[in-house]
Amino acid sequence: MNIFLNIDISANRNKSRKAYFTAPSSSRRVLMSAPLSKELRAQYGINALPIRTDDEIMVTRGSKKGQEGKVSSVYRLKFAIQVDKISKEKSNGASLPINIHPSKVVITKLHMDKDRKALIQRKGGKLE
Repeated sequence: MNIFLNIDISANRNKSRKAYFTAPSSSRRVLMSAPLSKELRAQYGINALPIRTDDEIMVTRGSKKGQEGKVSSVYRLKFAIQVDKISKEKSNGASLPINIHPSKVVITKLHMDKDRKALIQRKGGKLE
């Protein structure tokens, strides 16, 4: 019996990694989803959304765990986001933003517009 229903999706590790690292920008948007906070999960009835600029996040893993800030840029090519308050100081005094993977953060406040509202409704979430 074949347990896989979709023949286009492989369980092979090499093929999965290749698909992930060679994904086009449109697919990377979905791959770069971040979980919502418990309050937002209760409010909207969904677990995760693709991260975007102006969302407010809190880091949940790594050396910057617990820090909060607003997403200043989403770097799809590197699978990374940059947060305005999270940066490191270079030796010459310049500030350098730190790249963080979206799975290592939790969204605490959504930047809402008509497209985001439509996405939440499409996913079966509820808007008040």
